[in-house]
Amino acid sequence: MAEAKWYVVHTYSGYENKVKANIEKTIENNKHLAEQILEVRVPMQDVVELKNGARKTVQKKMFPGYVLLNMEMNDDTWYVVRNTRGVTGFVGPGSKPVPLTEAEMKPLGIKTENVTIDFVEGDSIAVVAGVWKDTVGVVQKLDFGKQTATINVELFGRETPVEISFAEVRKLQ
Repeated sequence: MAEAKWYVVHTYSGYENKVKANIEKTIENNKHLAEQILEVRVPMQDVVELKNGARKTVQKKMFPGYVLLNMEMNDDTWYVVRNTRGVTGFVGPGSKPVPLTEAEMKPLGIKTENVTIDFVEGDSIAVVAGVWKDTVGVVQKLDFGKQTATINVELFGRETPVEISFAEVRKLQ
């Protein structure tokens, strides 16, 4: 099995989120692709806009017309991504996609090192940092591509799924 790397896909302008959704839907429908295409991202950044004298923070796409993919490059994954509606091609010379280097990924806030965890789905964990600090929940889902755990927390009297970074949780004994 090849190593997953980050690749850049060029899309029609304004189709970034649609391409992301289409690729994620294809992964959902083809389970064998879930181990090969790990994550699809449309990098966003907070920008302060001044409208009618009021400051407003909005999210804008860092790279309009581009989507980032963490995937293993093989004929199947290349075909699926390349034939996704709205994709014009991979970034790279000719038809050969070129993965991003560590230096190119660093300013995007993408971490490549893997955090090892000592819990699995169904374990009780405590949140030790961030917004949900001191919350206890049961792990519903683990996403190793994003390095997050989804837990249910009680919010307004009902169970609500919350995604939390592996670095912000620890297993309860």
